[in-house]
Amino acid sequence: MTASDRGPLRRFIVLEGGDGAGTTTQLGLIAGALERAGAAHWTTSEPTEAPEGLLIRRILSGELRRDPGTLARLFAADRNEHLRGAGGILERLSTGETVVCDRYVLSSLAYQGVDCGPELPAELNADFPLPELLFFFDLPPAQSLSRLGARKRLDIFEDLPFQEKVGAAYRAALASFEGSGMKIVRIDASLSVGEVNRKILDAIGAAIGLSLAGDVE
Repeated sequence: MTASDRGPLRRFIVLEGGDGAGTTTQLGLIAGALERAGAAHWTTSEPTEAPEGLLIRRILSGELRRDPGTLARLFAADRNEHLRGAGGILERLSTGETVVCDRYVLSSLAYQGVDCGPELPAELNADFPLPELLFFFDLPPAQSLSRLGARKRLDIFEDLPFQEKVGAAYRAALASFEGSGMKIVRIDASLSVGEVNRKILDAIGAAIGLSLAGDVE
């Protein structure tokens, strides 16, 4: 199955970018804007809080060591349950909710593509449907990692050489989805939180037919 075979899911929105790019901050702000607008919605993230996702988090923290192929397969298993399991993305979309997810398929193509080579992640993620709208937070890796400097403990992927490879892998993956029907919005993540939020809310509002107001200047 090629990228163009996976028609995008209406009202499914994904945030992507390297560590420290600001996706998690914006996820919370988007939730607030949708809440104020009275829009039925669900904000979520990957890896999830399900058993598969919690195991991934232990590996990412360095607590457990696993082969890169094992980690790629765990991400795919967590994503499958997140998408198709009870109370998951497909079920939420079927009830008319807008679903906004911090990380999805492109994260695996970028991160696991660097970690274990591109073939396995591409195969594992070939059958996952695309979102209607994808935001790519574009920020130089050095600047992204500087935002993480206050953390006491970084994930195993949070070092500059790896993040530089991830950035290149993200761009290659994005290019492969041109013409897929998924709308890709590139965000200059070096802008202020408020400026980034305004650009995101404008694009989401246009996609779902609502005027969304932010709460950050």
